[in-house]
Amino acid sequence: MEVTFDILRRRSAAEKPFIQTVTIDGGRCATVAEALDLINAEELADDPIQWERSCKQKKCGACAMLINGRPRLACDTKLSEFRKSRIELAPLKKFPVVRDLIVDRKVIFDDLQKLGAWLDENAEADICGISYEASRCLQCGCCLEVCPNFYPGGEFYGASVLSVSSRLAAETPAEYSKRIYGAYNEHFYRGCGKSLSCKDICPAGIDTERLMVNSNAAAVWKRGKRKKDRQ
Repeated sequence: MEVTFDILRRRSAAEKPFIQTVTIDGGRCATVAEALDLINAEELADDPIQWERSCKQKKCGACAMLINGRPRLACDTKLSEFRKSRIELAPLKKFPVVRDLIVDRKVIFDDLQKLGAWLDENAEADICGISYEASRCLQCGCCLEVCPNFYPGGEFYGASVLSVSSRLAAETPAEYSKRIYGAYNEHFYRGCGKSLSCKDICPAGIDTERLMVNSNAAAVWKRGKRKKDRQ
């Protein structure tokens, strides 16, 4: 079966994007990631498509891109899913394009740094609870791509921060989690429109609604009740 790829390319951030069309034998590869490797090896060896990948096993999140307009991981997108033998590939739109399908997702890690998302001491994880669910986040940016409330540089940090703050707060003492929940309240709760588009799109299948309910209970509702009780 022949599969045609329409790939949105860009030599650099300063140059105008263009679409390159390549047709391959789809029977030789199972996923979009394998198709890109085949294209670069045989069709465009002199000018290969630039894209990011590491594990190719849905562990790192590096290969996030728009596949037929939907943010997905190339390594986890099977060619057999598509009824039509034409697939469009493009870089994520909410992050600066570096080249071709590579984007700069530095804003995600900048926001985590602003949040103070790290441990100051050893902690024990609950492998069956909230911290385990949150730890599966790949920081791929797919959730931010579809979130109607997130934009780079804004005060709302999105579901990638929700996962990290949920995990840290669940694994650390109350005096530490209090600071995390304060940042969560400011940079997630106040800006989240509860569309849950992050839950629908997450390639890791994280139940962001569960994380949200748990964090809201600890950071907002209980905190508000304690404040009211002191008055």
